[in-house]
Amino acid sequence: MQLTAPLDMHLHLRDGDMLQNIAKASAQTFSGAIIMPNLVPPVSTKEEVIAYKERILAAIGDEKFTPYMTLFFKPSYDKAFLESLRDEITAIKLYPAGITTNSEGGVSGFDVEELRPTLEAMSELNIPLCVHGETNGFVMDREAEFVSIYERLANAFPKLKIIMEHITTKESVKALDKHENLYATITIHHLLLTLDDVAGGMLQPHLFCKPIAKRPEDREALLKVALEAHPKVMFGSDSAPHPKHAKENCGCAAGVFTAPIALQLLTELFEKHHALNNIQAFVSGNAQKIYGITPRTKTIILEKKPFTVPAIYNDVVPMYANETIAYSIKDIQHG
Repeated sequence: MQLTAPLDMHLHLRDGDMLQNIAKASAQTFSGAIIMPNLVPPVSTKEEVIAYKERILAAIGDEKFTPYMTLFFKPSYDKAFLESLRDEITAIKLYPAGITTNSEGGVSGFDVEELRPTLEAMSELNIPLCVHGETNGFVMDREAEFVSIYERLANAFPKLKIIMEHITTKESVKALDKHENLYATITIHHLLLTLDDVAGGMLQPHLFCKPIAKRPEDREALLKVALEAHPKVMFGSDSAPHPKHAKENCGCAAGVFTAPIALQLLTELFEKHHALNNIQAFVSGNAQKIYGITPRTKTIILEKKPFTVPAIYNDVVPMYANETIAYSIKDIQHG
């Protein structure tokens, strides 16, 4: 089995020691990734975008990998500022204030007129808007409640590409076909897990993420569009590393670390559902069309050979630590 130019359209690389420790886990097997900007402080100026990209490139060394940079959304951005950044960024990421890790500087309220100057400029410049779509309501309902906000934005800015990030609900899946300018990323962990896996027995802190895994019927809706490689969905891992001590405590940090095993798990899943013919579109082809990007040439050769997931990667515990999965990476070819 081989995958050509796989792309991760939603990736957290963090900064500092964590960046040094985990960046290669993605850079080895992916051709590129959309890099999230929710650092402390968030990436919100041209200088910060360029400097962060340089730190990423330094951390990955000789790996052939393109970091597609994003800017942390602020309603105050004007067209001139965004024009100056057009060659440095691939998208802008909007977070509701305080809803997830390092999102305190995000948007409070979603008044269309307040957001209009930035979103109209983005529409004119063809800069996609990536959104963490959750309200601050009951945790299981937050994403479904946000769908009305997606629809309001889609109607108000019909030329703006809006990416519903890491969707987890059947309501988000339905919205894809209602609005021409709505797209979505889907993670491997939301294709595999429900809330029962996270908290049905003993709490599994390394499976806890935001948005939280949902009900079986939500997972089935995600599986349907992913396995058929619906043209408006693409793979985005939302691989979100935290040090072991930050996950294994009473204030468990939200995030699942899947970067080193994402392609193996996807191949196993698509094979199980007799959908291997569609995996290339899900992990690369759709994203190239949606974002208009041409990734580096890289071919990942996978083989059906059991692989035991390491207990830890540089102080980060991965999903399925110490468990055996069906596929291994056999070779990585460039050029």
